[in-house]
Amino acid sequence: MTSIKTLPADAFRLALPYFVSEERWPARLKLGAIIALNLALVGLTVLLNSWQGQFYNALQDKDWDSFIALILTWRRSETGLMPGFVGIAAVYIGLAVYRTYLTQWLQIAWRNWMTTQLLQDWLAQRAYYGIGLRAAAEPGGSDNPDQRIAEDLREYVNGSLRLSLDLLSNIVTLFSFITILWGLSGPVQLLGLTIPGYMVWVALLYSALGTILAHLIGRRLIGLNFRQQKVEADFRFSLVRVRENAEAIALSAGEAQEQSRLGQQFAAIRTNWWAIMQRTKILNSVIAGFDQISSIFPIVVSAPRYFAGQIALGGLMQTVSAFSRVQGAMSWFVASYSELAALRATIDRVMTFKSEITLAQQMQTALTMAPADGDVFALENATLTLPDGRVLLDHGSLAITRGQSTALSGRSGSGKSTLFRALAGIWPYGAGLVRPGAGTRMFLPQRPYFPIGSLREAVCYPETAAHYDDAMVIAALQAAGLASLTGKLEERDNWGTRLSGGEQQRLAIARALLARPDWLFLDEATSSLDPASERSLLNTIREHLPQTTLLSIVHRPDIAAMYPSRLIFARDDQATGKIMDVSGPPPRSGE
Repeated sequence: MTSIKTLPADAFRLALPYFVSEERWPARLKLGAIIALNLALVGLTVLLNSWQGQFYNALQDKDWDSFIALILTWRRSETGLMPGFVGIAAVYIGLAVYRTYLTQWLQIAWRNWMTTQLLQDWLAQRAYYGIGLRAAAEPGGSDNPDQRIAEDLREYVNGSLRLSLDLLSNIVTLFSFITILWGLSGPVQLLGLTIPGYMVWVALLYSALGTILAHLIGRRLIGLNFRQQKVEADFRFSLVRVRENAEAIALSAGEAQEQSRLGQQFAAIRTNWWAIMQRTKILNSVIAGFDQISSIFPIVVSAPRYFAGQIALGGLMQTVSAFSRVQGAMSWFVASYSELAALRATIDRVMTFKSEITLAQQMQTALTMAPADGDVFALENATLTLPDGRVLLDHGSLAITRGQSTALSGRSGSGKSTLFRALAGIWPYGAGLVRPGAGTRMFLPQRPYFPIGSLREAVCYPETAAHYDDAMVIAALQAAGLASLTGKLEERDNWGTRLSGGEQQRLAIARALLARPDWLFLDEATSSLDPASERSLLNTIREHLPQTTLLSIVHRPDIAAMYPSRLIFARDDQATGKIMDVSGPPPRSGE
């Protein structure tokens, strides 16, 4: 866990790309306007401090005319024209409103840019896939990408902008009021020494003590906040998993297991939150104590001069106000420590995620993908390993000739799906050459993915819904055995949970019928259907896609027998596998 000392540098490093990007000028103009409004508000605060002195003097002198003028209009004095409170307040309200408006505008623009960039990086070179593989092989890496993109970016943008602008305002406030406080406080005699501007030194010592105590007490909050974000995201992810797999859980009567598992995860949230509560309680005791003492402390320190007649009531109140501003600015670190600790944890999570994206993108170069060319789809001299280093295939090769559809069989868990991932060019563990045949290719997994949206969008994916006309979509659904869905093209739903396993696989086949690829790879993509329906659907593919070459992972011997060419990926539990051509008689059951 990084220290809070590096927070400014890390926050700046994350922010810089936006302010030098193609949106730099709108971003800089908004930021400049916000800074200008903040400075103007600080200037009004200085003006109010001077107004306070004259107002309380008018009260002390029982000067009715000055009292009314200082509230409603203006008053001339030896120091110049002093506007009334109504005018100052009206200007202050207008500036404050537009400062908030521009700040929110900058927040959403900045977050939009960062979200777009992070999404592009996450999806580029299939980094999202590589991160998932790394997470399975190396626990403790970057978890819950959804939280990093949706929540952590929001917290980073909002927190860093709020805290940096607040810090700037406090710095300007400090330099604006320190001169006022120096002049108002006067000298004091201490141990024979004359100390000028003694209230400034008191504020400095008071704030320094609070800052040191806040850091010593609150620094553990950084790690606790980091862990809280993680356990919250884990719990939320598990809840989503229960929702997505409600039917399987219900059929298994797994409610007690889910209750226990979710309870354990929430217990982690509760335990960590309790630790945050304990540490925050101590930190808040220090902060609240300093705040309470600071409300009376400057009056106590200034009282001797007031009772000695050296300053009037207005001067006393002006001194108290200036002291509060100076002490508050100097104590900014104390008051903001909890937010700084939370922001430190958020920045760590964003930076870790960006690092994981970079590592995942570097993983994508293990297998070389040659340009698509020729009538043969080949895997040459390929070595495939699992994330834990176990070797599935050592310098193996296969070749599929255009027009000669092939079935691939083998024991469950032998590595057939991994072989398909290698042919698709997405498997990062191993080495070798993938030489795709000329033309388009499509891979259908056993469990297809459907975006949440209309049925038309689900069947046209990854193309847009407008890519195919109604007649083509309806024909594909009917051919795939989904004629009952043809009247629901515009109906929006989570089709991955609404449809049965067999219906989902039929819908994926309808995609293939629309796309008409030259090469179609089926990873048990019809296994949820009964044997008769599976044979019928394979015949439909051949009928509608006569120019498409198939490579299918199959388990049923009668289905494998429908292919003119057959391969077996032979591999025992721990042994290195090999690809064997067994074209001829159908394979025995269980192979």
